[in-house]
Amino acid sequence: MPRNLIIVESPAKAKTIKKFLGSSYEVAASNGHVRDLPKSQMGIDIKNGFEPKYITIRGKGELLSKLRKEVKKADKVFLATDPDREGEAISWHLCQTLKLEEKPTSRITFNEITRNAVKASIKQGREIDMDLVNSQQARRVLDRMVGYCISPLLWSKVKRGLSAGRVQSVALRLICDREDEINSFVPEEFWSIEAVFSTEGKGGTFTAKYAGNGTNKGTIRSEAEADEILGQLKGAEFSVKNVKKNERLRKAPLPFTTSTLQQEASKALNFSTQKTMKIAQQLYEGIDVKGMGTLGLITYLRTDSVRVSNEADTAAKEYISKHFGESYVTTEVNSQQTGRKIQDAHEAIRPTYIDLPLELLKDSLGRDQFRLYQLIWKRFLASRMQTARYETTSVRIEANGHRFTASDSTMVFDGFMKVYDPGDEEEDGRGSLDSLKEGDKPALIRLEKNQHFTQPPAHYTEASLVKTLEELGIGRPSTYAPTITNIIARRYVAKENKNLYVTELGEAVNNIMKAAFPTIVDVNFTANLESLLDCVEEGKVSWKTVVSNFYPDLEEAVKNAHNEVDKVRIEDEVSEEVCDVCGRNMVIKYGPHGKFLACPGFPECRNTKPYLEKIGIACPVCGGDIVIRKTKKGRKYYGCSNNPDCEFMTWQKPTDEKCPKCGGVLLEKGNRLACSNDKCGFVASISK
Repeated sequence: MPRNLIIVESPAKAKTIKKFLGSSYEVAASNGHVRDLPKSQMGIDIKNGFEPKYITIRGKGELLSKLRKEVKKADKVFLATDPDREGEAISWHLCQTLKLEEKPTSRITFNEITRNAVKASIKQGREIDMDLVNSQQARRVLDRMVGYCISPLLWSKVKRGLSAGRVQSVALRLICDREDEINSFVPEEFWSIEAVFSTEGKGGTFTAKYAGNGTNKGTIRSEAEADEILGQLKGAEFSVKNVKKNERLRKAPLPFTTSTLQQEASKALNFSTQKTMKIAQQLYEGIDVKGMGTLGLITYLRTDSVRVSNEADTAAKEYISKHFGESYVTTEVNSQQTGRKIQDAHEAIRPTYIDLPLELLKDSLGRDQFRLYQLIWKRFLASRMQTARYETTSVRIEANGHRFTASDSTMVFDGFMKVYDPGDEEEDGRGSLDSLKEGDKPALIRLEKNQHFTQPPAHYTEASLVKTLEELGIGRPSTYAPTITNIIARRYVAKENKNLYVTELGEAVNNIMKAAFPTIVDVNFTANLESLLDCVEEGKVSWKTVVSNFYPDLEEAVKNAHNEVDKVRIEDEVSEEVCDVCGRNMVIKYGPHGKFLACPGFPECRNTKPYLEKIGIACPVCGGDIVIRKTKKGRKYYGCSNNPDCEFMTWQKPTDEKCPKCGGVLLEKGNRLACSNDKCGFVASISK
């Protein structure tokens, strides 16, 4: 019997695939990349056609030795790395390193790790697509050039440990530009007027908003204008002039792409982009499901396509018909058209087994794994369901030449919202205007005037930054999470309550990049470069042409920057903690594991301490400061700064409020306050 070897990236993926194949197949894992550019140098031969100098990644020697032994025993080798540019490049590197040109070798890809998909891919083996490989090589070489040419400049002008990146620097600029918009924003005053009426025969009320008169379209700039309008309405009779009934449709959402999954997971689950991708990778590679073995639960997670296979589409519609009725099955599928290239070889992100009961998986998945899987499952099912329908009523009410409008909507068919509620629907009321008809004289309860100010643009969140990067064509699905993770890790950006704020360090780096390298941080230039990489993938442009056109300008800009850019000094943040050795106020430093306190007298004084972030609340046991701590595994908890003398700790954030029932400490649990005493059971909503 011939012996076949399949090489994948991860052991989890290998385990999942192995169960689908017979004894004639051996499955091994490369644990990701096996070759890369050296860390100690740029690793690109500029003078000889920009040829990359690849070396074996440190620590991969023993693994490659084992793979070579497996290759020797095999009659045929299948390279089954991920179905994208990076996966194609890993297969090519494996081919080069293991010398697979001497052995029958096929490149196979599958969008989902299921028995049918894996077996079908083996029958459709092909050669390595060098256009895909070269596109990835171009991306890697360009990123290396930017990083290794500009980072040393930042070290000399600002401080060591900084980095620049082709996509990273543009993302930082977007955040800085938004910060500038917010800082320069001048709020403008405006007023609104609302009329509250009683609803005849229903005992309820409804509110109508001021919509202007013959000359004023409803914009009220000052309190004096508002008072003038209220004066004209005093004692006036209000009459219903127009009632319109209509139907409003709400289309089912598209299934998830990488970008929309990251955005929705941030909004619905409060996941960072990095956490979303990490958990999605686990779901894709395979989870041990009780009674069923290891299953790959979702399709490939790096995609910008919303296409779905015919088999999956049919299975979803059958499931909907069986569980909700035929009326819920969509007759047409919402599609997305964009002006840029879509990686349509991939499907949207969807469940691989739509009919697997969620209750069964709940026992096999971790809490966060289940929450993300359930989100993907519901979104995909909803995309195959009917439109939600609402009956809307719009009313125009007039008095002394002034107009007021009110509207409400009532759901008449829930459609896709039976399984998936995006949570962004604002109801204007539920049938409160049904009793009104033209000529009615609704009874006025009161008129209200309210002052408002225009608001500045919102700070970027991870979700909104991903959306903007995608809309501008910057980066690709695989780059969003590492880009955001990197700018936070480098402390260019601070994340607080989901919002991204630029730091003093980030502002300094951005200013240097804008002054010295305007092209690299230019949004349009970066988007055009992505288009060129797509052209390399399609075989229309040589990857070395792209690189050779890019490098000379970069080299010239770096030379000029060394001479023209001034040094920037970023002072360390001074803490209240006093050094036990020399008495100086210690400063906050950053290491591989986060913040720590260090003496500013280094190297004369080398004293350091752990940095304990206070939350501004006193310990209920001893009166010390409550600080944020972490377990050895990185889980956050709250404890007393006097530990180990005081052993107070809690997983939830404590407040300075006491329980009205037992006097215990109240803890924040989501949007509620709960007593820390389990036997008490007191719970209350957090007042806004």
